[in-house]
Order: sequence, then structure tokens, then C-alpha cells
Amino acid sequence: MMKYFLAIVPDEGIQADALAIKQEVLEKYNAKHALKSPAHVTLKMPFVYSEKKEGKLAELLMAFFAGFKSFPIEFKGIGRFGKRIMYARVRHGEELPTLQQSLGQFCKVELKQVQELSDKAYTPHMTLVYSDLKDRYFDECWSMVKAKGFYGKMEVKKVALLKKINYRWYVIKEFNLEGK
Repeated sequence: MMKYFLAIVPDEGIQADALAIKQEVLEKYNAKHALKSPAHVTLKMPFVYSEKKEGKLAELLMAFFAGFKSFPIEFKGIGRFGKRIMYARVRHGEELPTLQQSLGQFCKVELKQVQELSDKAYTPHMTLVYSDLKDRYFDECWSMVKAKGFYGKMEVKKVALLKKINYRWYVIKEFNLEGK
């Protein structure tokens, strides 16, 4: 059994901007957890699935995502969840929550995954700083990240399946939003 999750993984430009912030936070505050995955907007939180059935998982997901059309999202500003996580805010139309809700239902029915609270209370965001930031540095780091801001636009044309390998997350497959 391995851990997987599904996310929108932005293109190189947005990745580079997010990586620059994550790298600076590492250098100044020794918080490195955000570097364990590419910048992303989670659609389905990590779940456990049989690695032996990974090919079948990919087939099911390819068929599912083929039914959705591409759509725009925008990264605009910085937010936070308490004193734990700092993130880039995601502005979106109805397509993103519709895709996420449909995916949650699909995972429950087809993949026999339990729907978690995070599946139901979906807040699209792209994490830049995780909770490994020491509390004594939070306010200073928050001021720095907030001052930098985060801005960008993209067309979501595909969704990535990520897999945890040696404590890091890697994109192992991408699924096109074809609108069939």
C-alpha cells in the first residue's frame, strides 16, 4: 500500500515563484516541509491505495478526468490557516469546486475511499509554508511572505496523480481535462 493524492500542479513559471518563497523560508527559518512536494492545489487529500493496482487507478482516473473541460484559475494574494500554514489564495469559478466535489464522490464510489472532512470543507489554496515553521518565527515569516504576495494565472488543462516515495511527493501521472 502506498500514499497518493490528486492535485493541480501549476506550470514552471508559477512553480518557480512558489519554489523561491519556499527556498527563502528554508534559508531564513529552517522550515523545509513545503519543499517535499511540488507547488499544487489539492483536489483529493492523501489516500492509501494498493501499488499493485496503480495501473487500474490511472485508467479509472483518466476516464473520470476526460469528462471535464479545462478552466482558468488565478493566484492572488496570501492567506493563512491560523499559525500553521501560509498559502497562495486561489480565485476560481464554479468549475474548480464542481470538479473537486465530483472527484470526492468518484473516489468514494469507485475507489472505495472514505470521504474526509477536508473533502467536504474544500478551501482551494497552494501551500507555501507548512506547520514545521517554529512558532517564534511565524509572525516575522508571515510579514515577509505577505509583503511578497503571490500572483499568477493559469489554465487548468490537467490533473496530476502524486505518489509518496521516500518521504517526498512526485507526479507519477497526469490526466488531461478533455471535456468529452
